[in-house]
Amino acid sequence: MRRGLLLPLLLLAWSATSGAAQQPAARPTFRASVDRVALSAVVKTRHGKPVTNLKADDFVLLDSGHPRAIEDFRTESSPVNLAFLVDFSGSMDVAARRQAAHDNVRQLLSWLTPGTDRAALYVFDRTLHELQPLAPAPGDILAQLDAVRRPYGATSLFDAIAETGRTLAASTGGRRAVVALTDGADNASHLTASEVSGIASSIDVPVYIIVVVSPFDRSGQTTVDDARLLDAATNGPLGNLARWTGGELYVGIGPAQSSVAARQIVSDLRQQYLIAFAPGTQPGWHPIELRTRDTSLVVRARSGYIVDASPAGL
Repeated sequence: MRRGLLLPLLLLAWSATSGAAQQPAARPTFRASVDRVALSAVVKTRHGKPVTNLKADDFVLLDSGHPRAIEDFRTESSPVNLAFLVDFSGSMDVAARRQAAHDNVRQLLSWLTPGTDRAALYVFDRTLHELQPLAPAPGDILAQLDAVRRPYGATSLFDAIAETGRTLAASTGGRRAVVALTDGADNASHLTASEVSGIASSIDVPVYIIVVVSPFDRSGQTTVDDARLLDAATNGPLGNLARWTGGELYVGIGPAQSSVAARQIVSDLRQQYLIAFAPGTQPGWHPIELRTRDTSLVVRARSGYIVDASPAGL
């Protein structure tokens, strides 16, 4: 078992080279803005320290390998909009995982600014259930979560992420993200992780995934503590989905690690660079590479956008 599994497993930033080689297949089509494509980005040192003093000229933007001019660049602070997406399938009722998910939500709420930031709550099994629409934080998030008394059935994790991302994208103002809390299983989705990442990245909604591991999981009473299964969760479809959308994946092991993950998620959203550029005209998937002129820095942003082939839009 690697030492990294004792801390939140922060996946490496998605690079343009790997994006070109492993871009998601069969992406659903979402129209790019007629005038501009919006792109949010987080920049850190290789040691994970945020870099917040960059200017537009410090970035290089490539669209399908071709340079694009940055037409708008903003760094000012704005409210955070978080959509909590909590797995309530049958497997989450094992080994106190529901309580572990509750603790992670509480940690995230503690980092939001009451009355300014907004939060929504969704739970899912085979279908998605809205318990609280986007509203000023903290709202009734924890009470609503506690009110769900029974586990549901099968798990449609990828479908739930896609639907929540679409709903959140319709909101206005603020920096937005979906935070999915799950044990990592998906046995009922119609969409694949690649398709969901296409949806989320096309509408610029990063997806942060917290794989819920309870103390009972760690004690070996379930198979979740198996290093091979954790590797599959972090380096497989879930990890790819997070990277492709500009988000990250963590494993929540205990209160200290959950607090670190919560702080990093909210801090990332507050420290985003907001960039806009003119979209290409060629229909189909446009991979994006955003990097800094300082090659020692790590940039995390969504992996691309879709240009619709229909005459009605780009």
